[in-house]
Amino acid sequence: MSLPSPVPPDEGARLHDPRLTSIGLLVEVTSGLSRLFADQIADHDLTPSEFEVLIRLARSPASQLRMNDLAHQIGLSSSGLTRLADRLEGRALLVRRPCPDDGRGAYAQLTDDGHELMLAVLPGHLDLIERWFTGVLDPAQLDALVGALRTVRAVVHPGADAGADEPPADPDA
Repeated sequence: MSLPSPVPPDEGARLHDPRLTSIGLLVEVTSGLSRLFADQIADHDLTPSEFEVLIRLARSPASQLRMNDLAHQIGLSSSGLTRLADRLEGRALLVRRPCPDDGRGAYAQLTDDGHELMLAVLPGHLDLIERWFTGVLDPAQLDALVGALRTVRAVVHPGADAGADEPPADPDA
């Protein structure tokens, strides 16, 4: 049995490139946190994707977003979000309504039941975030990390914050 030949020095340097380390750490952290969050969210009969939709709606002006903006923010196709919204609407956690200025568009809006569910989920969710993420960083580290993540998100997921800063049109106006 022969041993593998040593890696040439230039290839070895690439294997220890700090870019690989940084992305590897990001993936490990994200994976670990996602597992913790999924278990806690499941205690409330939600999947992580369902929680992501509901929390984004809860944090948006008037608890609503255009469906295409919501799909873009959470990284789902339009049809994927439609199927997810169907399930949530069936559970009376959100409603969809047409956009008054665009006959093809629709808004997803959190219902009172959806809002109550988010209020029930959040204490445990925030405890996990504090214990495993924000609480292990000092304020300067957290500010720097949030700033860096926003910078990277703007490049890899442009438009992810679409609709978050502008209130939707009032359907009764």
